[in-house]
Amino acid sequence: MARAAKQVSEADQREWAAYARTVRPLDGRALPDLPPAPALPEPIQHAAHPAAPRKPAPINTALAVGNQPGGLDNSSWNRFRSGKLVTMRTLDLHGRTAQRAFHALHAFLHAAHADHVRCVEVITGRGAGEAGGVIRRELPLWLNLPALRPLVLAASHPHAANPGSVRLLLRRPK
Repeated sequence: MARAAKQVSEADQREWAAYARTVRPLDGRALPDLPPAPALPEPIQHAAHPAAPRKPAPINTALAVGNQPGGLDNSSWNRFRSGKLVTMRTLDLHGRTAQRAFHALHAFLHAAHADHVRCVEVITGRGAGEAGGVIRRELPLWLNLPALRPLVLAASHPHAANPGSVRLLLRRPK
């Protein structure tokens, strides 16, 4: 029985030509003429699809206690910073180890955000020394962690003379 000759597709020819250009002939032999590389087909233009809803971009700016964040108007910032915005919940971290304080803060902020609470207060205490206690020093770092940063819009001390307490303005849940 005679076999039918198989047709070689253009894709196979392109692939063979690309491979053949990488081969070095044996000593004393010449490289045979290579078939010209066929032109690549033009990409197919697809009809424009409506854009799918996108997730919000991750928050890249660091949260600093006392600095007005972008996206918050001056009037709201001044009400929040001066203490005229009522705090709905308070978390007192006095007497806790840093690890327990972190876990309590994490649970507190997630619960407050889920309950649509807008303004909360976290009492860290002043601590000993000029830099303050461990919890007071660590709180800004904790607020900038990926698990907590998307929840918090702004942070400020309720009064300039009271660095042992931080008020947090939470983002509105979507």
